[in-house]
Amino acid sequence: MKDRDPEEPPFTLGIEEEYLLVDRETLELASAPEGLMAACAAELEGRVGPEFLQCQIEVGTGVCATIAEAREDLRRLRTSVARHAARYGLAPIAASCHPFADWKEQRHTDRERYNTLHRDLGGVARRMLICGMHVHVGIPGRDMRIDLMNQLVYFLPHLLAMSTSSPFWQGEDTGLSSYRLTVFDNLPRTGLPPRLDGWSVYERSVNALVEMGLIEDSSKIWWDLRPSARFPTIESRICDVSPRLENTLTLAALTQCLTRMLWRLARANQRWRIYDSFLIAENRWRAQRYGTSEGLIDFGRRRVEPFDLLVREMVGLIAEDAQALGCIAEVEAAPALAERGNAAARQRTVFRTAREAGAGPDAALRQVVRHLIEEFHADL
Repeated sequence: MKDRDPEEPPFTLGIEEEYLLVDRETLELASAPEGLMAACAAELEGRVGPEFLQCQIEVGTGVCATIAEAREDLRRLRTSVARHAARYGLAPIAASCHPFADWKEQRHTDRERYNTLHRDLGGVARRMLICGMHVHVGIPGRDMRIDLMNQLVYFLPHLLAMSTSSPFWQGEDTGLSSYRLTVFDNLPRTGLPPRLDGWSVYERSVNALVEMGLIEDSSKIWWDLRPSARFPTIESRICDVSPRLENTLTLAALTQCLTRMLWRLARANQRWRIYDSFLIAENRWRAQRYGTSEGLIDFGRRRVEPFDLLVREMVGLIAEDAQALGCIAEVEAAPALAERGNAAARQRTVFRTAREAGAGPDAALRQVVRHLIEEFHADL
């Protein structure tokens, strides 16, 4: 067995997910009862909490050394939330938008943090009926975090395309695979991160906003990829939340392995080519619009390539890293995910099938919610 490079970062994993709570009978959104939150908090030791809206709940794993450890931790979190929610006639769903809920009917959580957010963001905050998934990868060196971020940006659209789970908004098919980003991009300090020349440049920019009283700290920078405000990690925030646990783990494993691959290139005095954000944003839009169905631009070949081809190439690119990190199975699941269609495509299939069977639009959308409940429980 090859000895581990003593200078290799740990590449630990942390996964955060946001869920929506729905009434099992009506399938409409429901606020989290205080008893539910208290029971979850008591069992899950601070790894669960409220989110901006009262119908949301957030979970976060501990620091996981391997994807197997992350699976065990996240399965426990999902299982516990589902079990406690069931006692109140509720169920969690892991989709970035509820298919037919109206954001105007939702209320934000009455806590100082969320009250401040609501005040600062005005009407933009009211539309935040969206959920995401964040993946942390442990990188102790500050300048290394920035250098790897600059290169990892290239792959963010690929991760987004596989994760998209928000095709419906307020009862309408939006034509997008990730409507979540349409809402989230209305916030300040979002989107692709700028290319940075080092940690000192990043820190100086953040401090300028803090000193002017515009933000409290770097946690108010909501880029698709950022240095974590609390941990020595790179934090990917591009993905929609995935209905199925195993899809979440595949996306986390890909993020972890891509980060290690870029570090490995640096150890060989190589690097991934950095393209202008204008070009990466075009792929980001394609992923947001089409998911995995229409392909992304390969900037080396200067043409749009089928997504399944790009994913197979990615898996080959990080095969050594998947071996080293013990996540071969999760990484090798990516091509099948791309070929069979992501969560947005599955929701549309459920809706279309229900309509073809004679259901009206409202009944078909409720069938989509039932499908999302089933998907949440499928891998537990």
